[in-house]
Amino acid sequence: MKKYLNLCFVLLMTHFGSFGQEFTVSVKANQIAPGRKIYLEFINARGQAVKVDSLLPNAQKEVVFKGKVLDQGGFYLVNFYEIPNPQKVLLILEGGEKVQVQAEGINLPEKPGTFTVTGNTPNFTYMNQLLAISKSLENKVAAWNLEIEKTPASQDRIQKEFIKAQTETLEKIKALIPAMGTNLVALWATNFLPSDSELATLEAVGDRFRKVRPTHPQVKPFLENLKRLKGVGVGSEAPEIALNTPTGERLALSSLRGKYVLIDFWASWCGPCRRENPNVIKTYAQYKDKGFEIYGVSLDKDRAAWLKAIEADQLVWKHVSDLQYWNSVAAQAYQVSAIPMTFLLDKEGKIMAKGLRGAALDQYLANLFSDKK
Repeated sequence: MKKYLNLCFVLLMTHFGSFGQEFTVSVKANQIAPGRKIYLEFINARGQAVKVDSLLPNAQKEVVFKGKVLDQGGFYLVNFYEIPNPQKVLLILEGGEKVQVQAEGINLPEKPGTFTVTGNTPNFTYMNQLLAISKSLENKVAAWNLEIEKTPASQDRIQKEFIKAQTETLEKIKALIPAMGTNLVALWATNFLPSDSELATLEAVGDRFRKVRPTHPQVKPFLENLKRLKGVGVGSEAPEIALNTPTGERLALSSLRGKYVLIDFWASWCGPCRRENPNVIKTYAQYKDKGFEIYGVSLDKDRAAWLKAIEADQLVWKHVSDLQYWNSVAAQAYQVSAIPMTFLLDKEGKIMAKGLRGAALDQYLANLFSDKK
């Protein structure tokens, strides 16, 4: 399941400094208690939200932040965290912006807070286009999930419709990126791209920034990340993973050398992963006695949910997790930005293929093991 389906965007890191261009951010909150401040924050190099300013809203529930952008511009948050279930709104400020934010102020699980952001720079024009594209797919996924609950027999058809819609969404996003040039929104847009299949697109973005803004604090970590992505390419040695099994024992990926190993990144909360599991079960049953193993890496954060999913789906292969969600050390080592995601390793622990699922995985393994007869 893509991160962006849940609007869980990865915030790019930057350094804390100063630059000389001013911005104005006007904020109106639809729901905020009297005497509660609204905050403007900057995302620092450690991923922490550092307070830049805080203001009490007027009688119309409005505040206006003015200041100079930090570190040649970067990623900011409008944060309503003095109220329960606070909403956070991401902004990209590079200097010269006049931005209007209207937000609910609260963000409930059963009713996520809505917001609108308008601004006078390409960053906000493209941010809104990306959010609209993502929201369209999110709405379709919500409708499909409800349909599957009511009519389980519709699952196969919906899975095909989901894959088609996901592909169309990706193409729309990719079509926008070249026009973004070297505005920082282009870096943010790359968070919508699956790194395993869109490395060429990511490299094109990196090339543009490398030529025009190579010293910008936002660009440096992006280019470093590109280098790490190439390190988990086909033909490279798979990074070591050593995490706990459901019984609490440490299981190293390298201990499975001598077998063909499928690293399967998944989670109990990932609908597409769970729908894919019956196919993986059939594949495992067919090849497990021929030198094939599966090393399941869960991105769960709830141990009980992880164990329940393993039992409910009858997943009889090897499982590990550090229960750190998207902060999993394994996911970071393999640059996993969307699940399900797989890496197929040869007997020496080198990556043979990436992203194989369903029929594609079956065909690959059929060819692989037919050659071993």
